[in-house]
Amino acid sequence: MAAVRDNVFPTRMNLTTTKTRLKGAQTGHSLLKRKSEALTTRFRAIVRKIEDAKLKMGKVMQNASFSLAEVAYITGDISYQVRESAKHATFKVSAKQENVSGVLIPAFEPSLQTASQFELTGLGRGGQQIQKARAVYIKAVETLVELASLQTAFVILDEVIKLTNRRVNAIEYVIIPRIENTMSYINSELDEQDREEFYRLKKIQGKKKDRAAAAQKLLDEKAKQSINDGNLHGEVGSGSNPDQTGARDILAEQVDEDIIF
Repeated sequence: MAAVRDNVFPTRMNLTTTKTRLKGAQTGHSLLKRKSEALTTRFRAIVRKIEDAKLKMGKVMQNASFSLAEVAYITGDISYQVRESAKHATFKVSAKQENVSGVLIPAFEPSLQTASQFELTGLGRGGQQIQKARAVYIKAVETLVELASLQTAFVILDEVIKLTNRRVNAIEYVIIPRIENTMSYINSELDEQDREEFYRLKKIQGKKKDRAAAAQKLLDEKAKQSINDGNLHGEVGSGSNPDQTGARDILAEQVDEDIIF
């Protein structure tokens, strides 16, 4: 199976761009890796707190149930008196956000009003048990708020950690190998182009040498031919001079005889 790479032209500009992309991907991978580690550390701490809060919640709710049973046994049903005495909320929950490695996690904080609306409740009998049950239930609500805050942070961090790990794996096993394969492809193509250019230049240089040798050979042949032609013309010129060759004079050799008519 061929390596997965980007479809780019093998140019030096694209090689520089790909190197920049690789550096950015490696930097992003490092940052996301550290973010995942920080979130995982906080996540494990929250898991331990949730375990402690659940154990605490079981004990608190058990005590609250016993306290309410004591109140019901001593005073009877006082739910209608509680509803009539309640004018406004005595227990409020405020929310704030906490930043953990760029992740906003909501945190809930309980707040209790100092003024009590149930001072006269149980005045006839069971007042001590009612105040005890009230204190136990306040502690139970505080524990519930703490547990709700921890579980909300648990859910959010769990999703963010999964998303961050997916991004880390995608960069590590998909993006970076693809960029590296693209760089390898561009480098191989550029090397091949360099070899082709070197071979072309060698061929051109060889052809130039061959042409120069052929031209020099032609010049040598022309020079040799010129020398031969010069020698030939010299021999022909010396053979055609009568003073130098001593040619016979036919008229001088003949004897004139007297002719008598």
